[in-house]
Amino acid sequence: MTAFFWFFALLIAVSALLAITRRNAVASAIWAAISFIGIAGQFVLLQAYFLAVVEVLVYAGAILVLFLFVIMLLNLRQEDLSIMQGPRLHAAGYVLGAVFLGGLVVTCRRAGLFDIPINSSAPSGETAQVAEPLFLEYLLPFEVASILLLAAIVGVVLITKRRMT
Repeated sequence: MTAFFWFFALLIAVSALLAITRRNAVASAIWAAISFIGIAGQFVLLQAYFLAVVEVLVYAGAILVLFLFVIMLLNLRQEDLSIMQGPRLHAAGYVLGAVFLGGLVVTCRRAGLFDIPINSSAPSGETAQVAEPLFLEYLLPFEVASILLLAAIVGVVLITKRRMT
């Protein structure tokens, strides 16, 4: 069981790293899909089968298809990509990545996620156990995330429409 955990952990880490370092957007999306499948494997190891299926259906299915749709809709040309390069942009990316990673570590530490042993018992993964906190305690963040996704889609369509006219 521990070997599978480390296999999926390595798969997730390597594929996520490759997803953010590839120059080709379609290759990045494929590596992200492999990362999502590795996360689903971790959920199976935790006996959270519902979450594993949701990970594959929602993230590896719907969200990834949405990413590919946006990539094809933007249809970036090579001269457009040259505008988005430069040492300042790279430095800003490194700084923002470090800030995000630091915030993630602080949040996980405050939530006590580093204190959970690997061999602890996991939730059974039943639908009710997932749905109840999602729609009672976390309803507002859930709705805010959906509105942000909708705003991003509308923004991409407006940018693309403006470029085509």
